[in-house]
Amino acid sequence: MDNKINEIRRKISTLRAEMTLVEASIRDQVNRDLDCSEASYRLMAMRAEVAELIGRWKAAGGGERLPTVRERLSRTYGDRPVASAKPTSAKPTPVKSAPVKSDKGRLRPGHGNARV
Repeated sequence: MDNKINEIRRKISTLRAEMTLVEASIRDQVNRDLDCSEASYRLMAMRAEVAELIGRWKAAGGGERLPTVRERLSRTYGDRPVASAKPTSAKPTPVKSAPVKSDKGRLRPGHGNARV
């Protein structure tokens, strides 16, 4: 039973990803003042298929709330570890850079190895 639920969830996830692409296509067509009726019909058919799959998923025993694409994407970015700065125990020493000549021959202080 668990395998069937996972298969349905995979289909729902795939359809939702396709739906976001179709929605973007519709927005592009609307912005260009083109006819978007074919893409709209396709999107409505996808929505009906997702609704039918959700019904089958619930009938098979699926009970938790399914995340939206936006929630899944924000969760993957939120779960990533963030690099933190290493604590410094001693007082940092200031780094002095030599002045660099620019293309015009003028010296520019503070631009150590930067290209000008």
